[in-house]
Amino acid sequence: MLVKTITQELRTQGRNDCVDLTDTVQEAVARAKIQQGLATVFVTGSTAGVTTIEYESGLVRDLKDALQRLFPEGLRYAHHDTGGDDNGFSHLRAAFIGPSLSVPIVDGRLQLGTWQQIVLVDFDTRPRARSYLIHLIGN
Repeated sequence: MLVKTITQELRTQGRNDCVDLTDTVQEAVARAKIQQGLATVFVTGSTAGVTTIEYESGLVRDLKDALQRLFPEGLRYAHHDTGGDDNGFSHLRAAFIGPSLSVPIVDGRLQLGTWQQIVLVDFDTRPRARSYLIHLIGN
């Protein structure tokens, strides 16, 4: 069984910036020559998350709007007093979405639906350099 971890970096704009990682993850699977297994994508940091969505502009906007309704920026969060910054909503959005996603690999392909892409969403209040891991297990 092969176990391989690839670290990737990207620049984000913050403020719910949504980046499609699907091709990068599939390329990692192909390079590792894994036919059957599991790909896990994990973002390091407490103000970003990884999930799946149909990556089209309308739905990406809907996701951003839904997160704004659930965790509004304009509220007062205790983190602002104890953490020394103004991104309490960013941490809550990240906790809600979660930092990782696992996708089965069958016959060398990620088992995603036709309209399902892997995305990293950066919830922080400013542009960031983000690191994420692609962890592959299989044969």
